[in-house]
Amino acid sequence: MTDVSLSEKPAIDTHGVGLTDTAAGKVKSLLEQEGRDDLRLRVAVQPGGCSGLIYQLYFDERLLEGDTTRDFDGVEVVVDRMSVPYLDGASIDFEDTIQKQGFTIDNPNAAGSCACGDSFH
Repeated sequence: MTDVSLSEKPAIDTHGVGLTDTAAGKVKSLLEQEGRDDLRLRVAVQPGGCSGLIYQLYFDERLLEGDTTRDFDGVEVVVDRMSVPYLDGASIDFEDTIQKQGFTIDNPNAAGSCACGDSFH
């Protein structure tokens, strides 16, 4: 894949991944802590894990050819073309409880998962 420069920015399709208000607020907070306003939240699936696919969730400054994007109150969420079918209808949330702190992905496309909780098929 190639990087897309700002001057040749093509029309970019959208995707069906959702971001809760809580998760969007946490992303904004993390970006403010980093002092960055040029980063997007990228969510993808990759081969691996005990069930076949694992989620990846990270900040990315790049937009690649074939990326789809969606804005949530100033937070841009990017999904690559290959991951879109696996993530359509998924929702990203942020939990902050005694038991767990972190981003979670509720994905109706996951047919099953394994004990690690990070992979699905």
